[in-house]
Amino acid sequence: GGGLLAAPEHLDRLLASIGEIAQTHRVLVVPGGGPFADIVRDVDRRTGLGDAAAHWMAVLAMDQYAHLLASRLHSGLVISDREQIGLAQHEGRIPILAPSRWLTRADPLPHSWEITSDSIAAWIAGQVNASRLVLVKPAGAEGTDLVDPYFERLLPPDMKCECLPAADAIGWFRQQTIETVRSM
Repeated sequence: GGGLLAAPEHLDRLLASIGEIAQTHRVLVVPGGGPFADIVRDVDRRTGLGDAAAHWMAVLAMDQYAHLLASRLHSGLVISDREQIGLAQHEGRIPILAPSRWLTRADPLPHSWEITSDSIAAWIAGQVNASRLVLVKPAGAEGTDLVDPYFERLLPPDMKCECLPAADAIGWFRQQTIETVRSM
């Protein structure tokens, strides 16, 4: 989640946990937009960008955040399409999706602020036939409105989904790694 940048200590611990789980699981990181998307929201409020411009600028914010994450995640590699996921994993790298190229080609989603990186992650998870989607939220996040209004429509019906505050996600990732090691 993009909001994790507000708590760099959680972000770094989370990235370390992702690095650990990537040793035993196939992982694809789909970043949020974070402060980069917040700037787009602010500009849209002040100038009325229009739905299409705001949508694509927010998607580009996710690309920016992907580069930030790759700079902080050991073995992280920014990728831009489905084909690069397996290549990165084959090289022992953790793919971090900069989704603008993929989304521009497919253009599968409405251009609206009802669509956030959560819905984009759900759509991407469906496209790659992921078995699980883990949404990581800022510390203290709780309640029923943690995802955008469009999310449920895009989450494949048989996909397991976890929506966790950062501290809980760190523990959850570590637990998954421990369980995998025990079952080997």
